[in-house]
Amino acid sequence: MSDTQPDIRKGLVGVIADVSAVSKVMPETNSLTYRGYAVQDLAEQCSFEEVAYLLWNGELPNAEQLAGFRREEASQRGISPALHQVIQAFPHDAHPMDAIRTAVSFLGMEDPEAADVSEPATRRKAMRLLAKIPTAIAAAHRATKGQAPVEPDPKLTFAENFFHVVFGKVPQPEVVKAFDVSLILYAEHGFNASTFTARTVTSTGADLHGAVTAGIAALKGPLHGGANEAVMHMLAEIGEPSKAVAWLEGKFDHKALVMGFGHRVYKNGDSRVPTMTRYAEKMAEVVGDRRWMEMSRLLAAAMLERKNIHPNLDFPAGPAYHLMGFDIPLFTPIFVASRITGWAAHVIEQAADNRLIRPLSHYTGVAQREVPALGARG
Repeated sequence: MSDTQPDIRKGLVGVIADVSAVSKVMPETNSLTYRGYAVQDLAEQCSFEEVAYLLWNGELPNAEQLAGFRREEASQRGISPALHQVIQAFPHDAHPMDAIRTAVSFLGMEDPEAADVSEPATRRKAMRLLAKIPTAIAAAHRATKGQAPVEPDPKLTFAENFFHVVFGKVPQPEVVKAFDVSLILYAEHGFNASTFTARTVTSTGADLHGAVTAGIAALKGPLHGGANEAVMHMLAEIGEPSKAVAWLEGKFDHKALVMGFGHRVYKNGDSRVPTMTRYAEKMAEVVGDRRWMEMSRLLAAAMLERKNIHPNLDFPAGPAYHLMGFDIPLFTPIFVASRITGWAAHVIEQAADNRLIRPLSHYTGVAQREVPALGARG
């Protein structure tokens, strides 16, 4: 075993693995950009469908292109009777992320272009996944409640239809707008864990459904996509604003992890947080319940004062989704419904200039040795 110690970057911290034109955090403005546009500007001025088009095509659509994109997405929303039957057979206590991971695998087996990994076929499959994932999420969720699935409505926008298939109704426009904003903010974020997982799978020559299934598995983890669920569980555990700071002090005393804070990329705060916080506050006004946002305000202020750590996007997204009426286990599947756009953009980019992703490791185990006879083993 060599005595030479390589420069090991645990978690690949600081390692530049490839080039990408999809998104970037601009240090000079601390802004996350999609194809050069600041995400906070996209959230205020564009719909989720426009942003999906941008991520996949590099430019924002004109009116005709947007109409065509929306028509195509709306026409692909239905899922097969076979998938509905599979969803009904899922254990009712299964996590929705496990349900959507399995549903995407099934969609891959059903897809008419399953074996075609060409860019045109991948783009068509990406559209089908964008359209069908909300339907599958909602069907699995409703099945756990003993409710029949709701057929998607092609006349509704993507955000409106998500509420329709989950709840059977569309809420007021302020709620839909807040949800649409969250989808835009969650759509893409560089070489995060799930996106890098999807690119790694793609680098083997695997198809889009395989890459997305792997991405979903990575996203489920509480250190990645599952953090928005953990935030809401945290707030529910605290219960009242008056208990927030003392609860946080207790975490400090035990050096425990506090979910929803910190980010490896942002040094001066997550640029998506102000926008999501503003819309979470609007949700609190609409619902008439300020408890969660007041708790969040106190926790964020105390964390910044004591540890100089800023909240990340999951921190305001958790209470926002709760105020919209979504059950906590649905928070991360919503992330999937949004991030399929970023994953697909990266899968297309990886495949266009591919090389198998295969890093090395520095071996620290036992040196090569002989296999002893059975009777000589201790």
